[in-house]
Amino acid sequence: MSATPDPPGDRDPLVVAAEAAVMRSLVDPDHALQAGRFVLSAARRARNPEAEAVALRAIALADRELGDLRSAEHHLRTAIATEGAPPERVAQARLSLVTVRTERGHPLQALRVAAQAWSDLSPLDRAKLDTQRAVALARLGRHQEAIASCDRALRVLVTAPGTIDDRRFLAGGLLNRGLVHSYRGDWDAAMRDLTACLEISQRSGLRHLARLSAANLPFLAVRRGDIAGAFKHYREAEDTLFGFPERLATMRADFAGALLAAHLPGEARAMLSLAVPDLEASGAHVALAEARLKLAQVELLTGDPHRARQVAEQAAAELAAQDRTSWLPLAREVVLRSRLALEPVTPALVAELVACADELEDGFAHLAGAAALRLVAAEAALAMDDHPTASGQLARLTEHAEREEPWAPVGTRLTSLAAEPARTPEIPVPVRQHALALEASLQEDATGAFRAVRNGLSEVSERVETFDDPSLRAHAARAGERLAAFGLGLAVRGGCAGEVFEFAERWRAVAAASHACSPAAPDRVRAGLGSGALVEFVAVEDALLAVVITADRVVLRRVGDVRPIKEAIVRLRYALRRRSAETYSAPQPGYDDPAGLRHGDEPGLGARRQADERATEAPRHADEQDPALCSPCDVGNVEAAGLEVERLLLRPLLADLGDGPLVMVPVGALHTLPWGALPCLRERPVTVSASAAAWVHAKELGLARRGDPPVVVAAAGPALAHAHAEVANVLACHPDGREVPAHTRAVLEALEVADVLHLAAHGVFHARSPLVSGITLEDGSLMAYDLLDTPRSPGLVVLSACNSGMSRTPAEGAPLGLPGTFLAKGSSCVVAGLVPVRDEAARALMSMFHELVAAGHAPDAALASAAAKTGETGFVCFGAGGQPLY
Repeated sequence: MSATPDPPGDRDPLVVAAEAAVMRSLVDPDHALQAGRFVLSAARRARNPEAEAVALRAIALADRELGDLRSAEHHLRTAIATEGAPPERVAQARLSLVTVRTERGHPLQALRVAAQAWSDLSPLDRAKLDTQRAVALARLGRHQEAIASCDRALRVLVTAPGTIDDRRFLAGGLLNRGLVHSYRGDWDAAMRDLTACLEISQRSGLRHLARLSAANLPFLAVRRGDIAGAFKHYREAEDTLFGFPERLATMRADFAGALLAAHLPGEARAMLSLAVPDLEASGAHVALAEARLKLAQVELLTGDPHRARQVAEQAAAELAAQDRTSWLPLAREVVLRSRLALEPVTPALVAELVACADELEDGFAHLAGAAALRLVAAEAALAMDDHPTASGQLARLTEHAEREEPWAPVGTRLTSLAAEPARTPEIPVPVRQHALALEASLQEDATGAFRAVRNGLSEVSERVETFDDPSLRAHAARAGERLAAFGLGLAVRGGCAGEVFEFAERWRAVAAASHACSPAAPDRVRAGLGSGALVEFVAVEDALLAVVITADRVVLRRVGDVRPIKEAIVRLRYALRRRSAETYSAPQPGYDDPAGLRHGDEPGLGARRQADERATEAPRHADEQDPALCSPCDVGNVEAAGLEVERLLLRPLLADLGDGPLVMVPVGALHTLPWGALPCLRERPVTVSASAAAWVHAKELGLARRGDPPVVVAAAGPALAHAHAEVANVLACHPDGREVPAHTRAVLEALEVADVLHLAAHGVFHARSPLVSGITLEDGSLMAYDLLDTPRSPGLVVLSACNSGMSRTPAEGAPLGLPGTFLAKGSSCVVAGLVPVRDEAARALMSMFHELVAAGHAPDAALASAAAKTGETGFVCFGAGGQPLY
């Protein structure tokens, strides 16, 4: 717009109408589109080139808001080519074209368009142009220039007259600067700018801009460590952006980048699977290339290097076509890591890894990623016995090892735009310590190697301890995963069972809740075992091993390969689910569960929301049936499936286990194993614990609680035929037991006084966000997150519900779900189901279980006996179940 507009009475009414359509495009793009077309038709009939150019710009801006970038560019180019249009109107069309060209994948060309527009714009419009140039500069990786461009623009815009257009560019400049700050890892500055943008947008009625600002909150929440808050913001942003597919897709892609940096590739994949098709359809080529790069990283991290390489090469081609050379090393990194997984290591491949690390290092924003890739290059060189190359790369990583450096939880993940920090240390601590351990190992200095690993894990642990949220602790701990695996591998190669146990416990302690963050010594474990045994499973590469601790010895045994064991567990779980589905009792009139099972969907979700829950679920866990793994001979056959797991998993250990109670410390897919379904464990007490330290702590809590008869509280959830009868049977077993209403507040209040809590209800497990898993009550779901603020938890918690014992384990030692949360809040033992359970069968099992507990049996022994008698083997005892309550 001209800096000195004509007085209103002298202005052309068509030009005024066209400018009104431009303003309307910001708040009501559908209406602006219609108005712009009407004015355009009138201007062409009147042969008014100025009104025609402005109307075309209004149509383009409305197209842009509605996500039709192709149409937006077409109308802007038509405006620029309008014969007889005043130079300032042509320049304004070029101003708007800058962002559209950037988003369509040509940021360098966008800067050239900006240069063409500059001379014909007023000082105020030049400031507006600077906000658009910042977008192109950021996409080219020129972040400092982008911030300077925004700063220059905002100094002018804050003193502008205050039209709706002025406020739009002021808010937009803050939004763009906030995003650049977030790319550089300056989260506080990013939040300040986005908050200011949101306030201005809401005050000015700029709903679309307010949506854009709010859409970045999920991304920022993840990067600031608030995973649960991020998904809450995502739901809100999804609702806000519904109907604007390009905006929604861009938000999902940005969110995926943050999830990827937070070590959540499954969640990132779900977001990208929704985002990429919409970005393709809308022609948002810049965001599409970035999304493809993130998808390539996800494919690699989730075990598909073939697909990762294909997608990364496609992303690289798109980035190159967009002149985004600073991004190319990121795509090349994925290609090289994929080749490393697919091909034999060669000198040429090692040289390419080193060269790519050098390229990443040349870009200040990628120093942490460069260090991680340099470590990979050193390991690849060692695989070829190329010690000079390996030593040279390790030396670059350990050159300043004596210097105290701030810790950054980037671990050895792939680099990405969403993870570009402003002040990233050159060598992240886990990478540096891993390099030191490798150097010591090369010199046959086992003591030095172990020391480097221990020191690294200690520093990771110090960082993790700053988080109270168990989910944040678990995800932050993953930065030390490869370092811990290296230390565990060293211990396994040494063959000392005590050292393997120490490193397994040390790693579990990093991510564990505060009650189990100190590793337990073998002597302390042995002292509490009596005639029983503790089995701590560890996975080293593709092999599963077990440390078996009994009262008189500690031994290390190789169990077998991980994959067949995992597949056998899948088959067993499927067989148990099929048996439950086929043998249920017919539903009672008035009850809504058609299968008589105690599982349910999250209450209150509409059809679209439920569909999205399925679409955004994490990758398959072992509880999800894969038809390829279920052969005709064992599908539905619980006995055969149980025997197969027993053969693969326990037969190598049977000679060491004796015949007493067992404590199992699982790893990986073993967290989903219903142990009572293994024939050799029928009627044998089995307790499952996240670590030996967690078991010792829970056992000590149980001993401290013994004394007066326990206070027993029970509640029956809705829509189950036998829940109230089950509660009545439970309370009949315990003197002075009482029932409370199945309402969230009543149950939370009961936690503060009860020694035993029994809930008979539907259970819901969310693999993506396990801490929103819960038990369905009359007024909604009692979620794991609801328990985090409770001051205490009953000694024994019984969750008579499907899948209530399921958990997700981002890092060993920190299973996330209902059992782990109850144990972290002070429970000694949690009994919960790992598979769907029939309503009537649950009543029979739990009635017998409580009879035995009341008769003086320990919970683990009572569960084993009740399961053997009723045949319902899907429940597991977590924590320390060996202490009788009476």
